[in-house]
Amino acid sequence: MLTFVGLGLYDERSVTLAGRDAIRTADRVFAEFYTSQLAGASIEEIEAFHDTDIEVRDRAGIEQDPDPILDAALEDEVVFLTAGDTMISTTHVDLRLRAEQRGIETQVIHGTTAQAAASSLTGLQNYRFGKATTLPFERSHGGDGVPDSVIETIEANRDRGLHTLVFLDITVESDDGTYMRGDQAASLLAKHWRPNALGVVVARAGSPDPVVQAGRLSALAEMDFGGPLHLLVVPGSLHYIERDALAAIGDAPADALDENIVD
Repeated sequence: MLTFVGLGLYDERSVTLAGRDAIRTADRVFAEFYTSQLAGASIEEIEAFHDTDIEVRDRAGIEQDPDPILDAALEDEVVFLTAGDTMISTTHVDLRLRAEQRGIETQVIHGTTAQAAASSLTGLQNYRFGKATTLPFERSHGGDGVPDSVIETIEANRDRGLHTLVFLDITVESDDGTYMRGDQAASLLAKHWRPNALGVVVARAGSPDPVVQAGRLSALAEMDFGGPLHLLVVPGSLHYIERDALAAIGDAPADALDENIVD
């Protein structure tokens, strides 16, 4: 049996009860943290909370050499962990299909996702989000500024009145990784797209002290949002309830909201 478990958004306590039970009864537990990480917990803290040993695999160890995981799952109860949800954004459908092809039973125990948190914390309605995109560090895509694909996604969503969830780059250069901050993301978009466009930074979703701050991109670029992880939302047209939510929850300036309001 191979069970995919999403750990949720922030720390070792973000996992569901079903996920916790699966981890504690597993014979072996594997994980990857290159697509996303729990900013509020180390691997050692996750192991201690679940009283288990976690075998962390890098990207090559999951995508190019999954046999150790699959071989173990042929004989034992195996759990595979990621932050968030293992099948949304941090998608591992390929690993599940490989398991099914080898006759290994699989199941998915879901975790809370950044997409759900972005809507819940900002007050922006979840069905009014369009296609999401990821904003990389300039060094990650080998160029200057913002990739055309990111701007094209935002513009296409805005043309339809939809919001854009912008995931921010994580580079695994050390045990802690390097996280793009909300102010860095806003600065890149302000410089290479529209400085006066409305944006919303969400910091530490799932933690006891999340931050939601709305404002023009040029203003967000000058702010400090504290520790990781950060998200950026670029709103499209705003329903009046969404407008009121961004004003009350995100301290959005009235003039920026007025430019996005729809009757």
